[in-house]
Amino acid sequence: MCPCGSGQTLSACCGRYLGIGADGAARDATTAPHAEALMRSRYTAYVLGAEQYLLETWHPDTRPAALNLATDRANKWLGLSIKRFEGTGPDTALVEFVARYKVAGRAYRLHETSRFVLKDGRWLYRDGTIHPA
Repeated sequence: MCPCGSGQTLSACCGRYLGIGADGAARDATTAPHAEALMRSRYTAYVLGAEQYLLETWHPDTRPAALNLATDRANKWLGLSIKRFEGTGPDTALVEFVARYKVAGRAYRLHETSRFVLKDGRWLYRDGTIHPA
């Protein structure tokens, strides 16, 4: 099943955006059709450690140079809950979510409202506001 919680298989869901086929082999990736699909695929990329995908789907104005996921694999991702998806304009959208994870056995929640922008036909993560616990 896809880590994003959609109930679909990885290849039928986020795998198509990450370029993962039904057999787990690499395939040509497709572009996420809307901001919620991109948000779900980015969560899945964190679960799978797909740093390159995360960087490629991050707006160049706010993208970090690296995420270092390979050296920081302490997080165990537990689940994603989409709270709200809202188109805010023809090329902008918001996705509010809660991602649950554990580090060294301790549970955490990341509650964020992420902002997305459509640039050159591709949805990109721009930035987000983290809600206090």
